[in-house]
Amino acid sequence: MKAYRIKITSWTSSFRYPNIISGFQPTLLVPPISTVLGILNACAGKYIIHQKISLGYYFEYGAKSVDLETIYQIELDSKNIPKNQVKSNVIRREFLSDTCLYLYLFDDSLVEYLRSPYYSILLGRSSDLASIEEIKEVNLLEIEKADKIKGQIIPFKDNYLPGIVQALPKYFTETIPRNNIGTEAYSIIPYDAADMPTCLTAYQDCIEDKNLDIYIHHLDFNDMI
Repeated sequence: MKAYRIKITSWTSSFRYPNIISGFQPTLLVPPISTVLGILNACAGKYIIHQKISLGYYFEYGAKSVDLETIYQIELDSKNIPKNQVKSNVIRREFLSDTCLYLYLFDDSLVEYLRSPYYSILLGRSSDLASIEEIKEVNLLEIEKADKIKGQIIPFKDNYLPGIVQALPKYFTETIPRNNIGTEAYSIIPYDAADMPTCLTAYQDCIEDKNLDIYIHHLDFNDMI
């Protein structure tokens, strides 16, 4: 199967757990689908209304550590209007360094946005600036019972793969405030996980002399957006 493989790199990345608001901020070891679709929006310079889209991706990093970060807390009054008072606080935030995202797309129009991004690309937060290093057309070999699925998130339902299980949104609305779209449970499998047998059909690619099985997400946003 033919696909476009886009290599995106960043010095740092951090992907927040959706249900952790305060205190220590750990990072997901693989970005959620919503982050990837957000990158496409940044490249397009607009909010893309997807009906159906197919994509796959693989994410790896060089190291994981913790940094101290100053945040500023603003309290709201009874009418949800910000008070003229700001309180600073220091929190511990986990981050990944030397990160790389390999994105697989099949739609030529989406790939064109990546060739000349409209806005800056982020692999996580506003400080995690990323760049596109390569766009390459590749041939992927279909693999049944894939056993090299790693550096990816896989729907937990009906697959039950080992990993950190977390409910993650697929996308967000363009309203203010933004609302989650298509939230479901995923197994988060880091890039350094051991090979494991699955019942999944995936597509094999070779990245830097490593054979990897790429799971393709077929997303249907009809009646959601």
